[in-house]
Order: sequence, then C-alpha cells, then structure tokens
Amino acid sequence: MAEQYSSFDRKGSRWLLQRLTAAFLVVVLAFHFMTLHFVNHAAEVTFMGTQMRMQQPGYLITMIAFGLTATFHGVNGVYNALVNQGLDGTGKSVMKYVLVIAALVLSIQIVRLALVMAGVSFA
Repeated sequence: MAEQYSSFDRKGSRWLLQRLTAAFLVVVLAFHFMTLHFVNHAAEVTFMGTQMRMQQPGYLITMIAFGLTATFHGVNGVYNALVNQGLDGTGKSVMKYVLVIAALVLSIQIVRLALVMAGVSFA
C-alpha cells in the first residue's frame, strides 16, 4: 500500500495550529449560523443591526478573531496543499511570500472593516 505524503509534520506547530484553528472556526461558525440564520432570519439582518452587534466588545473581538483565524487557516491550508502537490525550490519560496503578503493585506482589511463597523473613524 502506498504511503500518504503530507507536508505537515505531526509534531510541528503548523499541524497543531491547523487543527486548533479548525476547531475554533467550527465553534464560531456555529455561533454565527445560530445568531444570524436561526435566531434572526436573513430578512431581519440589517446594516444597522450589524453595527449594533459590532459595538459590543465581545462580539467585535470574536468577529476579528474569526476573520484572522480563517485567514491563517486558509493560507496555511493552501500553502500545504501546494507543497503536497510537489511545489518546491524557488516556486515554494515565492508562493510562501505571496501568501504571507496576501494574508497580511487581508488581515489589515478584516480589522479595519470590523472597527469601521463598530463606529471607529479613521479620518
């Protein structure tokens, strides 16, 4: 039987972080669905309601953590999928830096959007 190759070292931090972020995302996604799809139906979710929710510190911190965790989880998963497909050498280095830059830009935008939705002005 052929061995399954994985770029994740099961003793490494990236492997552990991928699992921990997945667990966190499942819990927060369940909270999101419960709050915004079952308690409040789609027609009841408004921009003003979103602003009100984002002004609550716990909700704001949870949504920022959700966005940043999802960004890490996705970028780490894409990078490892590419490595598992045989990406190496210069291509691997280039993709690593492209993904890091994309993650940083996305992270800045996530925090910025959350703060604007919470009423923080950058003017």
